[in-house]
Amino acid sequence: MKNIVELLAKFNIKPDSLEHFDLAITHPSCNSQNNTKHHDYERLEFVGDSVIGFVVADLIFKHHPSMSQGVMTKLRSTLVCSKGLASFARDISLHEYIKTGPSINEKQILNSDKILEDVFEALTGAIYLTCGIDVAFEYIRAQFESKIIDYNLDDLVDPKTKLQEEIQAEYRDAVQYVLIDEEGPAHDRTFFVQVKYNGIVLGSGSGKSKKQAEEEAARDALNKRSI
Repeated sequence: MKNIVELLAKFNIKPDSLEHFDLAITHPSCNSQNNTKHHDYERLEFVGDSVIGFVVADLIFKHHPSMSQGVMTKLRSTLVCSKGLASFARDISLHEYIKTGPSINEKQILNSDKILEDVFEALTGAIYLTCGIDVAFEYIRAQFESKIIDYNLDDLVDPKTKLQEEIQAEYRDAVQYVLIDEEGPAHDRTFFVQVKYNGIVLGSGSGKSKKQAEEEAARDALNKRSI
């Protein structure tokens, strides 16, 4: 496990105290191992989530002065959803800094959108509480701004909605999503889904939730239809 100071240095962040940062990278599984209570990132998530939402909203508003409220809301939701934040966390290799109990290994962390999302939010909360809003703003801006400027309107449409709209442009019936398998322990399940129309498999997908698996199946179907 790497020292969080190394990651902060990449963003030119040099905190006077590491108290909040130690909590931000500590998974709840460490509590049972260390015989502690609430010595983890969960409370910091609450703060970080709000700070990220505020800064992303500010950047969207400033970079897209003619964008409607509805599209701004969709863009923000796309960027700050679990999958979106987990993607940012992977970009900075955040999984290499997270402390866990023996029941969870680094590979499980890397594959878990939920853990990566939580720690990304907690780390942002720690930056805000320790260094202030200006430093937190710059940290978030460095990661989100290019995606906000170069957003693709098609990416803002839920793939399930888009697939249904395309199907109904030609036919009347709705597509169906079928859970075909699930694997892994209860705390880290992977779901496998197929999307069908009149019994024909249009696409397949997997994810850490049924919703995510359905979205991936719809995206797969859309890709195949475009080909």
